[in-house]
Amino acid sequence: MCDTMCVVTAEGVLFGKNSDREPAEAQAVELQPARARLDGALRCTHLDVPQAGSTRAVLLSRPVWMWGCEMGANDAGVVAGNEAVFTRLPVEKSGLTGMDLQRLALERAASAREALDVVTGLLERFPQGGGMGFGNRGFRYHSSFIFADAREAWVLETAGRFWAAEQVKGVRSISNALTIGAPDLVHPQAADEARRRGWLAKGAELDFARCFADPLYRHLSGGPQRQACTTAGLAGAKDVGALKAVLREHLGRHPASGLRLDMPCGHASWQPTRHAGQTTSSMVSVLKPSGAQHWLTGTSSPCLSVFKPVSFEVATHDLGPVPGETPDAESLFWRHEALHRAVLRSWDERRGCFEADRQALEARATDVRSSWAEHREVVREWASRAAAIPARGGSPLFHLWWSRQPPLPESPLPATPGRGQG
Repeated sequence: MCDTMCVVTAEGVLFGKNSDREPAEAQAVELQPARARLDGALRCTHLDVPQAGSTRAVLLSRPVWMWGCEMGANDAGVVAGNEAVFTRLPVEKSGLTGMDLQRLALERAASAREALDVVTGLLERFPQGGGMGFGNRGFRYHSSFIFADAREAWVLETAGRFWAAEQVKGVRSISNALTIGAPDLVHPQAADEARRRGWLAKGAELDFARCFADPLYRHLSGGPQRQACTTAGLAGAKDVGALKAVLREHLGRHPASGLRLDMPCGHASWQPTRHAGQTTSSMVSVLKPSGAQHWLTGTSSPCLSVFKPVSFEVATHDLGPVPGETPDAESLFWRHEALHRAVLRSWDERRGCFEADRQALEARATDVRSSWAEHREVVREWASRAAAIPARGGSPLFHLWWSRQPPLPESPLPATPGRGQG
């Protein structure tokens, strides 16, 4: 489950996304340089496609086992985020994942509209599908997207090879449900397909979401509830601070609360509808004609993490060790996960013990290399500080489920300075 959002203004575009995956599924932040004189086949997560002659430099946040990305940007100032959506059409057992389609768009497009055209063109040539779960590799779904640049943004929603698109005016967010009724652009055969399957009456106008969405999964995903929350939270948004606040929103509730994931800041839980409801990375961007700026957490739980700048002037290794598929003691992702799990053991008592330090680090995080390095080091001390506070209460089922997640490696923690703020 995920949430992607944007705000189109006269000055430019604001963009943000929470990527929700399984709690033990590490996500890597990486930069890939532009490449030229390419040919042959390109291996995506499950499928080969013809390589483009050249590709743009891209900034990606991707599950470490996948080729495609959950969100990202390119050196032309285009950003993208995608969502799992559940439709009435079957999902192919092998094909391009939504994350593959998104990375291909970022590598090949110079504008938001071009990114949309890249994806719709690929859908005409290749099936959409393949396993997209980490623990359950058979988990499959279709995808929706937001593509944005400094001048415009588009929502693209798909059901197999069929699609609908809507140009964004003002605030727009998407979650895990189809939303487009009367599209600005649509697959030329979408209405005929809906009529053929008995989803659209003869002579009626196409409502893409109503015709192609799976009503049961729409309900179970909590997508409409989260979309309403993010849309309301973005009203009047003028800077990335507003987007960060929305991505950290808990609606005043404990992470264990709710049978569905209906809060944007996701923490996985024992309920089947929430097993893959862990926010494992977050991103915000400002897109202006003068240039683009991007900030990512590179960790789970944005409510406990720090948005740090990333630019195309640095390399992946400048952000620290890349996390592995299994927990390690060195990468920021897995070090932060130790903090996250410690805080979950006693949410109300532990989350505030480092909050002032977290806010201060985010406020001074202007240099890419130093801010990523500082966060990676200090998060160990924050985890030690939180663990020193006695755990109290909480849901037994919630704690039991978390105790059965893959164990984290032991790593030396600095001495706890006490209950102060640093």
